[in-house]
Amino acid sequence: MMTSPFDSVIQQGFAHNTPFQHYPASAFPMVHPIHWLTSHFAVGGWSPLQRLSGMLTAHMTNIAPHNGFTWHPHRGLEIYTWVLEGTLYHEDTTGGKGDIHAGELQRMFSGHWIEHQELNRWDEPARVIQIWFVADPSYRNLEPHYQQVHRDALPRAQHGDAIVTNLIGNGSPMEHHVTARLTATYLETGKTTLQVPSVGEDLFLYVTDGAGQVTYDQNTYELNQYDVILVRPDIANAIIESDSDLHFLNFYLPPFLDR
Repeated sequence: MMTSPFDSVIQQGFAHNTPFQHYPASAFPMVHPIHWLTSHFAVGGWSPLQRLSGMLTAHMTNIAPHNGFTWHPHRGLEIYTWVLEGTLYHEDTTGGKGDIHAGELQRMFSGHWIEHQELNRWDEPARVIQIWFVADPSYRNLEPHYQQVHRDALPRAQHGDAIVTNLIGNGSPMEHHVTARLTATYLETGKTTLQVPSVGEDLFLYVTDGAGQVTYDQNTYELNQYDVILVRPDIANAIIESDSDLHFLNFYLPPFLDR
């Protein structure tokens, strides 16, 4: 039986039919293919979460100073880049170009063909989360295009003791041609409830920085950098706490867990 690019592909036995699952960062591959590049693949690549509802990859990439990806092509993808540290220079064949600073979000729609380069031109490392989606067929005739949103233009709201920034959907000015919502949560200290997915969604949570803990169903799980949580909409209340800076991304996608 052939699978669609929008199907989820999860290593057999890795995820289970339960409302809440926590995985430490070590459950996912950290790769160091060349001296200037280190990546942690939460989705895609050699991850047991090989594909989630059209999201081909979600991975952290650390690029050493004065290195990066020179000109290379893409097709049929919508690629988002969220900069965590440093600055990344982007240039593509549509004429889109610019420096992407920490806290800024960039989107590149490849259409049938685009070429681009992503370079760290500076003296400090650049660390980014890159997210690749299969372009929805209804948008594939669009010409390639580029968008970058400054951090001050992204809507924020208080949720418990946390600040939640809407990156994709929920009033964000970032355009999107995918069925997904994405938020970034910053919890300096204190607690917040886990923002559960809506009916018709599942949640993939990726810790980008810091440490804390999550309590669900009378069990407490330690949270550390690059840990992953998978959540269904029928979850009961879960509490996330931290006494230091904790940052995580919430990806709300069409269901990828068995019902």
